Amino acid sequence: EYDPVTIFFSQIVGFADLAASLPEPKILDLLVRLYSQFDTLSQTAELFKVDTIGDAYMCVGGLPKPQDDHTQRVALFSLDAMRAANSTLIDEEEPSLGTISIRVGFHSGPVVASVVGELNPRYCLLGDTVIHASRMES
Repeated sequence: EYDPVTIFFSQIVGFADLAASLPEPKILDLLVRLYSQFDTLSQTAELFKVDTIGDAYMCVGGLPKPQDDHTQRVALFSLDAMRAANSTLIDEEEPSLGTISIRVGFHSGPVVASVVGELNPRYCLLGDTVIHASRMES
């Protein structure tokens, strides 16, 4: 058990509509461009990237190494992630489509964590803190 940590979630606003209106290669390009920026930001903030699932990005502060300032790190990362999204074009070949907007949420508290699976192992976080952070995003 890790207590406390701060969990971050984000999702792209209107992603379902974007996915329905753009070819899959353009959607993948958008996600690669956006999440590459988020990865750089999370490394700079010394946060641990947990996963991306479709248009959702999840990272955590205070784990695997404890950080007294994990909530501040995640809060500042959230602001940086929103700025990065707002400067990322939906389609580089059609700038008139505008830039990405994201919703973010984070919450602090205890979690249990472990690597799960053998074929494609994943770092898994469980607990009310994860659920509350996810709800804060939505």
